[in-house]
This record gives sequence, structure tokens and C-alpha cells, in this order.
Amino acid sequence: MAARMLMVCVLGSLLCQVWISAEPYHTEEELHPPALYPWRNQRNGMVRVKRDWIIPPIRVLENSKQVPEDLVQIKSDKIFTGVVIYKLEGPGVDQDPKNLFEIDDKTGIIRSKRPLDREKYRSFTLKAFALSPSGERLENPTTIEIMVLDQNDNRPAFTQSQFVGSVSEFSVPGTSVMSVLATDADDPMTENAYLSYSIIGQESFPANAVTKTMFGINNETGAIYTRDVGLDREVVKSFQLKLQIADMGGMGLTSEGVAIIHVTDINNNVPQFSPASYILTAEENRNDYEIGRVNVTDRDDPGTGNWEAKYSISNNPEGNFAISTDPATNQGVLRVVKPLDFEAQSQYKLILMVENLNPLSNKAPNLPVSTATVVVRVVNENEAPHFMEDPIRIVVPESVVPGTLLKSNIATDPDNSDLRYEISRDPERWLDINQDTGDISARRTFNMRSPHVKKNIYTAVVKVTDADGVSTTATVLITLKETNDFPPQLIPLSGSVCKDASRTGSGLVLTAVDEDLPPHAAPFTFEMPLDGSSNWTVVQVNDTHAVLHPLVELEAGEYAVTVMVSDAGNPVLSAYAQVNVTVCPCDSFRDCRSEMGAILGSSVGISFIALVIIIACIVLLLLVLLLMAVAVTTCGRRHHIKKGTGLLVGESEDDIRDNVFNYDEQGGGEEDENAFNIDLLWNPHDIPSTPGCYYPASAVPRGKQPLRKDAPHNLPSPTYPRRPPADPTDIEDFIHDGLEAADNDPNVPPYDTALIYDYEGEGSLAGSLSSIASGSSDGDQDYDYLNSWGPRFQKLANMYDPR
Repeated sequence: MAARMLMVCVLGSLLCQVWISAEPYHTEEELHPPALYPWRNQRNGMVRVKRDWIIPPIRVLENSKQVPEDLVQIKSDKIFTGVVIYKLEGPGVDQDPKNLFEIDDKTGIIRSKRPLDREKYRSFTLKAFALSPSGERLENPTTIEIMVLDQNDNRPAFTQSQFVGSVSEFSVPGTSVMSVLATDADDPMTENAYLSYSIIGQESFPANAVTKTMFGINNETGAIYTRDVGLDREVVKSFQLKLQIADMGGMGLTSEGVAIIHVTDINNNVPQFSPASYILTAEENRNDYEIGRVNVTDRDDPGTGNWEAKYSISNNPEGNFAISTDPATNQGVLRVVKPLDFEAQSQYKLILMVENLNPLSNKAPNLPVSTATVVVRVVNENEAPHFMEDPIRIVVPESVVPGTLLKSNIATDPDNSDLRYEISRDPERWLDINQDTGDISARRTFNMRSPHVKKNIYTAVVKVTDADGVSTTATVLITLKETNDFPPQLIPLSGSVCKDASRTGSGLVLTAVDEDLPPHAAPFTFEMPLDGSSNWTVVQVNDTHAVLHPLVELEAGEYAVTVMVSDAGNPVLSAYAQVNVTVCPCDSFRDCRSEMGAILGSSVGISFIALVIIIACIVLLLLVLLLMAVAVTTCGRRHHIKKGTGLLVGESEDDIRDNVFNYDEQGGGEEDENAFNIDLLWNPHDIPSTPGCYYPASAVPRGKQPLRKDAPHNLPSPTYPRRPPADPTDIEDFIHDGLEAADNDPNVPPYDTALIYDYEGEGSLAGSLSSIASGSSDGDQDYDYLNSWGPRFQKLANMYDPR
């Protein structure tokens, strides 16, 4: 205590001496400032002052309390010859900061009007003038420099209210932590700004965790460093230091500051499982789900790489399990990533290991890696049956015999349950499946021309269900191999040959079509049967064509020639076809013509001019007949319909049915005369007599369908099912078989050909259509309503109402 009192006394005496030395000492000359003659040379004699003469700076102490204070007096040489007025200008006088200095205009004394502050203005440069009473400049202006002297009137201050730094735990003494900085507004060239740093207090968090001094500071630079060992983040989290800064080397004015130092973590603690054994359960056949979590403890700083755990499984050969880290809790999350099979393995024993994300520090204790044992028990569940392969691939020839086994042993059940099989998709109904065994067999012969066969592959779907109703499906891909199922068909079946074909070598060009695909189609072989006509031969032209021509010159007429055509399939299929050949005389262009045409075209017959005259007369006659028909139709377009006879069977000047056009016919078009015959609408009483039993317009016998020209004739028809099945469940197959036979029958009309029905007799139960003309004459009827029946009845409306 006595030593402290002595130190205080010594400091007090030193401060008094400094204060006394800082007080201005004014001599007699200072109280009465000497007059300066800036325009006079101090040597003997009066000489002209040079313009670059400089007055030494005037020093003034800042914060002086003696104001106004005389600083200096100037005089001009012109004072001896007349009155001189002195003026002063510059910063501090008439420029900012104003009113700090002034000059007595008669005596030339310069005074300070207010205390000066060196921290604001360190010096002033003024100009003094000597003027006559009239304002005339007597001398050149002179420069006066005023320097402000510093006093220790500013406390040093830290640049921040609080400094923050950090240091790693277990750092050795002398480790640099951080630096602090302070400033002083006083003159840095004096002791007033000479600063000294010091630590005057230390506080730990938690409180009193560490009591010894752990940090020091460099008093000149402000660098803070560690002084002692024992920094353990698990014990102390941070420190708060109380700092002091003083000027005059630590003996002057002081200020205080605060520094916060955090103790940072290093990875010096090994994570440990807690507890070290677990029992978990998992469901079979599930994928990617969590089955449990494991816990670890780590004393390092939470949220850092020193604390975050990294887990691994040491025995996981099948890769069924995976473990990851929950970043919030640091727990290990154990998951099943591949489905488990209870029948294959009902329990798993896993060994888990844990370590930190950051490597362990060399200052950590040498401990082994922590491990934990996890027993996973698999819970058995009913599993769906599964197919041995999906898709199920079958390769079979298209002509497979119905009932042929295509595939067996297609599915199994992990729970050894009884299985039930069915076909869920089979658009062509080509397949059968045994409900108990799952054997897939052919129900009927396949057809590669089916629209459901894409690139020779037919697709179906089968379904299997276990005893608990759990089912699964699989796709059946049947690859069809082409077989030689169809014989080739010869075309054309009719044609014409010139009479002189035996000499010229010309004939009828034949080819063939085959519904099979290569290599069961072309090349075709054309031959004459052994028992065929000896007057004809067929010559092969290439792989697909041949020429039929006579060997001898034949008479003009119709000939039926049988030709055999074979394909290149295995086995080879052949077909016989009868070709109707017309032998006729030909012109120079090798086109057939009649006998009369041949005569006319010969040089012996009628001349060309006579032929032209004959043709012109015929055309003129036809034109006259046409004009007469038009005149008769225009003048006598009245219709007389017998009452009760009906429209179609009444007596009329013009038969209405000759003007009826069929717009809804679905047959071969307007040129198909065989598919539809208007003569069949005639009343039997009005039909003109014809010889024989043939119609006049066509050689079609009554009661028979017209001969098709869009397909070969005289071909065998398939067998139609005649007797319905006894089992009602097979009625669908019966209908399907009949439809398929009709589709493949080459002798039936196509679907788009209108069927022709003959006259049903006079005793028809159908009512009369005579209600259309209920009156006895045309004048009694009003046919205006026919105009409202639409475009289909417009022809009828025009006939009965020519307006």
C-alpha cells in the first residue's frame, strides 16, 4: 500500500512539472512584442527590402486561455514619411475559419482573438499589407506563418468497441490470437500520441472455469497471445479481456476496451455408440425404407465436422442395408435398400462402425474405433407369385397344330401356394392355358396376316394368382415362323391371244400371287399338266412370269387351258387353274378385233372413204333419233298411273325405274353391272320375252349369284361348321369358326357387294304402294310435298311436278 502511495506522489510531481513546463513563459519582450520591420534590412544602413524576404514562423500554444493575445508587430519604412495603415488577410482573418486573428491598423500588432485547436488547424498562412490613407499600397505584402503547438488534450481510443478473436483449444503458450488497435488525435510526433496497450482484467465463460492468466498483450503493437497451457473447449468456451490504452508511453490519458476470445474445437474426442447393441425388425419385399436408428455421443463442438458422425457397415456383402447420418441429431439411420426374402434368410447380424467426418487430432487420446451390433429380424409376408421370365418368349411356326404345347413351368410362388393361371389378353384367341399347371398350348393355327401380328410377333398377356388372391401378369411374345401354307394363285384367268401367236411367239402373260412370305413364295414354276392340251405351251420368262401361247394356229374362239403353278416353299405347293383364252384376229398393234373389223381393215374390203361415209350416215341417223326422243319427252311428259296398281307397276308413258339411280350401293361401283341389275325390278308381266332361261342384259341364270371377277373361281370352299356344340360355353368358338371359314371362302361375295333378291311372286303379302297416287288422275293430286323430302326424292318431285 505504501508503495502505491509513493508511486502516486511521484506521478503527481511529474505531472506538475509537465504542466509548469507547458505554461507559456512571457518575458518583457513577449508582453510587449517587438516591432518587426519586414521591409527593413537589419544591417547598417537603409536599403530596399527584397520581395522574397521571409519572416520566421510564429508559434502559438493551442487552447491558450490568454486571449486576446498579442503575437507579433510589424512596421513599414514608410511610417517615417507619412501615415501607414496595416491590413491582414488569409485563413483565420477574412477566410474560413474567420475571426481567429486580427491586426491593429495603426500599430501593426497581430493578435489571436480565440483559443486555437491544433487538431483542427495546425498552421495558418497570412498576408500583411502597408497602405496609405488613400488605399495606395506602400509596400509589397509579406507572408506571416503561424504554427499551433500541441497539448495533450485528447484521450487515446480503441478503433472498435469490442474485438473478437478465437484460438484453438490446447494451443501452446505464445500462440498469436488477435491484434487490437487504438488511435490518438494528438500530434503523433510528440509524447502526447505515444500509446501503450495493457490487459487489466480477464473473465472466463463459464465463470471461474479458468482462474490463471491465459493471455498477454504487446504494449506497443496490441498483439494478444497465449501465456499458459490448459485451453480446453470442453471446460471453457470463451474469455473476455478488459483492455487499457494510455498515451505518453502509459503515463498520460487512458481509455478502456473489450476483447472476446472464443476457444475453438479440435477433433480430440472419439464418437462412441450408446448403447452398443440393437434389435430391429424389417419387412420382406419392401425397398428403400427406414428400419431404425442408432445413437452416438461426442464431446466435440456440435454442428462441426469434429462432431458429425460417419457410419459404415462392416458385414453387408449383398448390399441389402445402408446407413446414413441425420445432420440434426447425429444419429445413424439404418435403411433397407434391397428387398429382403424371409424364405432365403430370416435374420441378419450387422456390425456398425462410426468415426468423425474430420480426421482425429494428434492431441486426442489413442482409443479404438467404436462399434455396435445390430440384429435385424425379417418379418414374413405373403409374396406375389412371379414368372420365370417376363416377357415369356415363344418361337413357333405359324402352321402349328392346335393343341401343341408351347410353354410350361412359367411361374413359381415363394410361399409355395397353389397357383391359378389364366389368359388376360389374347385378341386372336389363339392360345389356351391350363388353369392348374400354367402350360400354354396352341388353340388354333396361327396366321401371320393377322393385324395383331407386328413384325412376326404376336403379343398376349397371362396372369397368375395365388391362394390369397395376390396376382401378377407377364407378357407373352410369340415369334411366328413363316411356313408354306398357301399355294400360289394364277392370274389372270382370262385373256386374248392373236391367231398368229404360234408364228410370232406372242401369247398371254401369266403371273401368280402367294399369300405366303419369302422364301415360301417366288420364284414360281409354270407348267402344263401332263394330261393337258397339246396345242398350248407355257414358257417361263422369269421368277414370277410366264407366257401362254398356242403351238399351232387355232381357229378364233374361246379355249379353256389348264395351267399348273408351283411355289418355292418347303414343301412345294402347287395349284391348277383354268385360263379362259380368246383366240381372235389382231390388227397391226396386236389388239383383238371382230371379223367385220378385220375385213374392213383389209385391202380387199371397202375403201377408207366409203367407210367414213357409212360412219357419218350412222352418226347422223342417231342424232335425228335423239332429237325426236327429246321432242317426244318434252311434249308428252305426263304420267297416267292406274289406281291401285302402285307406282312401280303402273302404266306410264315413261317407266320411272329407268330414271332411278342407286346412290347407296356398297358394291363394286357404278361400273359393276354384275353386282346390280336394274332389270330385276321389272314386273314379271312387263318383262319382254327372252329365249331360254337367261336375262337379256347378262348371261346370269335366274336364282344364281353373279360370277365374281375380283377373285379366282372354281376354287374349293372351306368346310363350314354344321352342328352347334353341345356345350353352351363353346358357342363363341362355333360362331368364330364359321366367321373365319366365310372370310377365307373365295367363292362368296365380298362384304361390300349388294346381294340380289329375285321377284317373290304375285302373291306377296306386301301392301300396295298405290297410296302414293290415291286419285284417279294426275290433276286430282298435289305433289308439292315431294319437294320437302330432300335431295334423294328431288328426281321424283321433278317427274310429278315439272314446275
